[in-house]
Amino acid sequence: MSFKSDIEIAREAQKLPIQEIGAKLGIGAADLIPYGHDKAKIAQGFIKGLGDRPEGRLILVTAVNPTPAGEGKTTTTVGLGDGLAAIGKQAAICIREASLGPCFGMKGGAAGGGRAQVVPMEEMNLHFTGDFHAITSAHNLLAAMIDNHIYWGNDLQIDDRRITWRRVMDMNDRALRDIVVGLGGVSNGSPRQGGFDITVASEVMAILCLATDLDDLQNRLGDIIVAYRRDKTPITCRDLKADGAMTVLLKDAMQPNLVQTLENTPAFVHGGPFANIAHGCNSVIATRTALKLADYVVTEAGFGADLGAEKFLDIKCRKAGLAPDCVVLVATVRSMKMNGGVAKSALGAENVAAVTAGCANLGRHLRNLQGYGVPVVVAINHFVSDTEAEIAAVKDYVAALDAEAILCRHWEQGSAGILDLATRVAEIADSGVADFAPLYGDDLSLFDKIDCIAKRIYHAAEVTAPPQVLAQLREWEAAGYGKLPVCMAKTQYSFSADPTLLGAPEGHTIPVREVRLSAGAGFVVAICGEIMTMPGLPRVPAAEAIHLNELGQIEGLF
Repeated sequence: MSFKSDIEIAREAQKLPIQEIGAKLGIGAADLIPYGHDKAKIAQGFIKGLGDRPEGRLILVTAVNPTPAGEGKTTTTVGLGDGLAAIGKQAAICIREASLGPCFGMKGGAAGGGRAQVVPMEEMNLHFTGDFHAITSAHNLLAAMIDNHIYWGNDLQIDDRRITWRRVMDMNDRALRDIVVGLGGVSNGSPRQGGFDITVASEVMAILCLATDLDDLQNRLGDIIVAYRRDKTPITCRDLKADGAMTVLLKDAMQPNLVQTLENTPAFVHGGPFANIAHGCNSVIATRTALKLADYVVTEAGFGADLGAEKFLDIKCRKAGLAPDCVVLVATVRSMKMNGGVAKSALGAENVAAVTAGCANLGRHLRNLQGYGVPVVVAINHFVSDTEAEIAAVKDYVAALDAEAILCRHWEQGSAGILDLATRVAEIADSGVADFAPLYGDDLSLFDKIDCIAKRIYHAAEVTAPPQVLAQLREWEAAGYGKLPVCMAKTQYSFSADPTLLGAPEGHTIPVREVRLSAGAGFVVAICGEIMTMPGLPRVPAAEAIHLNELGQIEGLF
């Protein structure tokens, strides 16, 4: 059986003018800043005017650890939003913007798939409204001002051996991970080691996604620690007087983007911190705005629940005062088979035993999420190769854990294929049974917070860290940063730091090789194992297949 590609389906979308999408949520045309006919930004003044309006129900969509078989988390997020609208609920979707790095690398885009997509798909996966370019520019302006300050006399006494602010670009480029800047003589500055991260790993990205308004944005930018003096006292963005100009560059990017699904459900697409490097959630301002305007808001957290959902619950919810009313955990028969030891090439053959074995990964995520006090429903994202016996095996496994699994066919059928899940999620969200609490308290030491996540979420036996990392954590605690949450930067493919260790491993070690203080964003990043803050391209990057056809249409984007 052949199916149309995502991009073919997206081209056939019957999109409404963006003003009509805004009107569904009570946003007037004067409060939208159009970017063409099918996308717009929502004006800051309108958002401020929402004030004390009551908020709707918040539904979080997360997933098992990603596998090459594909899980369809964003597809399920979009499908569930459409499903809620189809059963008569006022719904909106909140997802992240796509990074160019993965689009041209291996992961692909971030607009859903099949009959459950957000459109315009091509623009969303490419330059969209320019938010990522603004973030890149603001970040690199600060980097330029650091080197410029040193060049013109260094009144702040920056120790150029202790500059912590790297540069960024929104592309996968391993050659830029570690570089030397300032070569070429006195007129180019003094040589020092530097490097690039991908834009979605920038603290500026994290700050934009956690800030509540422009004033909060500038305050957070000012708090960024960029370097240290020889006596180890910190130097901030505010010390360099860069926070004002950075805010100017980000003023438009701070306004949430409004688009629509294939079924014309409003979708907020804003911000995009990586989930295996940063906190992996769309912006607080977009989520808050959606909650003020819709009765049900469906949002997603990046990668598997051990990364994206943990950070959504322990960082975003803690910082923004949010509490989800229901969590949807996405799984597929195919991903269960892979976790059960089946190779990707053999996924088409029925293998109930492998499905059952692989469900240990699903069970681990389910138990972890239940520990936050929020009801969890498993969504089985259907693939045409799934058999009735395999689907039954997943449902039986979930039932044994006192939860329910619902088969969803939204990829093929759109909202019509996810009505059962939408109905059940609405019932749970309306029931008020959620009693959310984060995993750890603010008063734990920074290392104990890392240890808590490693043992309770990853089921590790221990956390290891070199003496300089432990000393750095103690210094930050002494400087007043001890109450910050921690953001684990770890492989998305496993509960461990080893991407090849699938299933539900226990007793492993989580090695923390480096820690970074994101004082403006308000968390400490713990970099574990071999994870890179500047990814590389795969052997065969997706970029090789992306081109314009004879009609001027984009081909190869997925």
